[in-house]
Amino acid sequence: MTGDGRQQVVVVGGGFCGLAAAYELTRRGVRAVVLERDDEIGGLAGSFDVGGERLEKFYHHWFTNDLHVVQLARDLGTEDRILARSTRTGMYFAHRFLKLSTPADVLRFTPLRFADRLRLGLLALRARRVQDWMGLEDRTAAEWLRALGGDEVFRVVWAPLLRGKFGAVADEISAVWMWNKLKLRGGSRGARGQEQLAYYRGGFAALADAVAQAIRAGGGEVRTGTPVTGLEVHAGRITGAITPQGSVDAAALVLTTPLPLAADLLAPHVGPGEVERLRRIRYLANVCIVLELDRSLSQTYWLNVNDPGFPFVGVIEHTNFEPASSYHGRHIVYLSKYLPETDELYRMEDGQVVDFTLGHLQRMFPRLSRANVLAAHVWRARWSQPIVERGYSRLVPPTRTGVEGVHLATMAQIYPEDRGTNYAIRQGRAIAADVAGGLGGHAGERGTAGRPGDTRPPGCQSVQPAG
Repeated sequence: MTGDGRQQVVVVGGGFCGLAAAYELTRRGVRAVVLERDDEIGGLAGSFDVGGERLEKFYHHWFTNDLHVVQLARDLGTEDRILARSTRTGMYFAHRFLKLSTPADVLRFTPLRFADRLRLGLLALRARRVQDWMGLEDRTAAEWLRALGGDEVFRVVWAPLLRGKFGAVADEISAVWMWNKLKLRGGSRGARGQEQLAYYRGGFAALADAVAQAIRAGGGEVRTGTPVTGLEVHAGRITGAITPQGSVDAAALVLTTPLPLAADLLAPHVGPGEVERLRRIRYLANVCIVLELDRSLSQTYWLNVNDPGFPFVGVIEHTNFEPASSYHGRHIVYLSKYLPETDELYRMEDGQVVDFTLGHLQRMFPRLSRANVLAAHVWRARWSQPIVERGYSRLVPPTRTGVEGVHLATMAQIYPEDRGTNYAIRQGRAIAADVAGGLGGHAGERGTAGRPGDTRPPGCQSVQPAG
């Protein structure tokens, strides 16, 4: 109990899932304390300074059908800061730049014969009509895409993207993962068919700060630079979180850390079978290079690279989405690669990573020189992308653990959807409803998701239609 008689819940991790959980708990009359290992909040949506403005370390945007993040901004009174813009998508294939923003662009996509262009366009429509994603659970993405669009469409369009994203495990990826990607992108379009994406004025850091401010205003805490090194458990129930600064009392605890790190904390208190299940799900790491340039590379925001010799899955020119004027005229380009943490690129020194990146980028953009690079940044994330393999729903652990009062809410449990800010917010608010209900909190408050008492991950509660 706290000094005002309220029960206290510890939330481990200050990414958007943890922040959303703590925010929802405060709305339900439960005091929440967020403990974040890093010196800033935001998790994979963390930021850094560019000329006095905050910019995400790893590229971020929302789709216009991401309703949970919109609802959070509305609850915070900051909905007016959400900016929706049309974007240009393209592909680099056989040393050519090709547009792929609208259905008309697909019909003009000359690397494919006209019949295959039609198959490519129909593929997205057929994918969106899928009603029962469980029917895709035991098919790989490669098998499903071939069945929908044929071998040539798969060879030209999808195989390079899957290899670029997942590397050596590309052939293991479930069709459910790809279905969800097609569903999201297909549902985020304007009246003329062009893709529309959304951003938060001031960056994701501004939204994270707004959530943290609301948590504090509700009597909670957000502590950075505070890793949780152990759990205090008595008679099978959580009583506290151990940190280098001392113990923090907990009537309940929410772990939003990657599952292997959650396993480390739970291992002294649960059976080996539970620990093994938490460690069963594999993750890819990520290295992301952010370039500040004095010139634009192209007019395309999201350029997929279907060139097997190019080591990055795409070139994302952020300032073709959020204007360069937001960063004092600097043009921001992201290059991202998912890879095992043992990969040579992940272990290189930052300067070597930048040299490697520029060498490949200059093959695509010969006019780019080092003189155009005003600054370069290299960011790494060890637990960046769960490997969503066939039968993934059977691997996902429940939200409740073998320690009474300890709950899991991690990116690996957001399924059938893939990780992302919108679903992290949904998951955080749903787990808060469960926790508050178990503590006797006010489970009827507005603006929540999920069902108290459901031990499945929030994303696995029902079969969701694709439309």
